[in-house]
Amino acid sequence: MFLDYLALGAGATGLNLGDAIATLVIFLGLMALLKKFAWGPLMGIMREREELVASGIDAAEKAKKETQALLEEQKSLLKEARTEAQSIIENAKKQGEATREEIVVTARAEANRLKESAVRDIEAEREKAIAAVREEVVSLSVLAASKVLGKEISEADNSALIKETIAKAGEAK
Repeated sequence: MFLDYLALGAGATGLNLGDAIATLVIFLGLMALLKKFAWGPLMGIMREREELVASGIDAAEKAKKETQALLEEQKSLLKEARTEAQSIIENAKKQGEATREEIVVTARAEANRLKESAVRDIEAEREKAIAAVREEVVSLSVLAASKVLGKEISEADNSALIKETIAKAGEAK
């Protein structure tokens, strides 16, 4: 069939060399035009698209690496902040304990001082009371003795008698 077609178009000789060359020239020309006006720009657009996609991938990888670095930095800062917070809490506890101990020691010292002061005051008051009781006993004794004797004792005798009685009462103690 194909040979019949060629034979019809070429007459009786078979293949027409001029038509084949013309077809080949037209085909090569068309290919050159396609390459220049269609394939060249199309390939340029494809290269640009490829470069754009490659740069997008590179940018995404770079952003991912930066994000990972920032994430690691944030984790490190968070860990450092937690450690510092724990240190501050421990220091505050230690300082609170020290302050508490200081307050307890101060309160005990103050309580002891007040107790000693109260004991001294009580002892002084006791001594005053004993002295007052002695004087009263001597006065009453002199009064009773003077009434028993029926005579009046002079102030000087009374004073001497009081001192003597006090001295004896102190020794008897």
